[in-house]
Amino acid sequence: MPLHINIEDLLHHRSIESDRIEFKEGWNPDAIYRSICAFANDFNITGSGYIIVGIAEENWSAKPPVKGLATSGIAEIQ
Repeated sequence: MPLHINIEDLLHHRSIESDRIEFKEGWNPDAIYRSICAFANDFNITGSGYIIVGIAEENWSAKPPVKGLATSGIAEIQ
C-alpha cells in the first residue's frame, strides 16, 4: 500500500521533527521501538506519525544528504 504522503514532502515541507515525525539515521531497533510506542500512546488523538529511517537529525531537523539503508540491511529488517 503506498504512503499517503511522499518522503520528499516530509523532508522539505515538514523538515522539523515534531511529535508526529521522527528521523533515524540508521536501523536502531530500540530507538525505533520507543518511537513506535510513543506514537501508539496518542493521548491527544493527533493521529499517525512517520518514522523516517536513513536520514540524520540535527537540532530537530533533517540533515542532508539522505543516507538511506543498504539493500542487505532492509532484507535483514524484514
